[in-house]
Amino acid sequence: MKILLKIVGAVVIVLFVALVVLRFTGLDPNDPKAAKDRRSGLWLKGNLVTTPVTDWSFTDKYETIEIETNTWFLIPHSVRIDCATYQGRLYLNSRVPKGVAPYPGGRMWNRDVARDPHVRLKIGNNLYPEVLLFVTDPAEKEGAFKAMQAKYPHFDLTPGGSINVFRVTNG
Repeated sequence: MKILLKIVGAVVIVLFVALVVLRFTGLDPNDPKAAKDRRSGLWLKGNLVTTPVTDWSFTDKYETIEIETNTWFLIPHSVRIDCATYQGRLYLNSRVPKGVAPYPGGRMWNRDVARDPHVRLKIGNNLYPEVLLFVTDPAEKEGAFKAMQAKYPHFDLTPGGSINVFRVTNG
């Protein structure tokens, strides 16, 4: 019994130290072009920008951006996502495969945003604390979808699937 307690204690200590190190060093999701596997990350690192953004068109030059959400277990979750601007606003999307429950179903970060819409976006080397709003207006969703198609020529819905669209608002 004492040996089991020592082993469990050692594992807990190692995990704690690893999380503390990752908190200070960050762990960005890997670039989908750099590896076959798409790995999610933890804390994002960069220069914090607190000035509200009024025109997000500068993001058009970035193929992908990173988003950090707040999980229920208090360790951030970050992934790379597509983004596009429509009428100066920034929109994010999440494809939902056929058979998956509608919003907040789908990807883990969608569920995180449904619970807590406060996120951090990493664009270039800058971090923007923002709030995401799930888009329900059909006209706004259609405009954002068309902006995605213009930026990403192969952008389309998963056959039989749907898409969750989020508008970025100042956090």
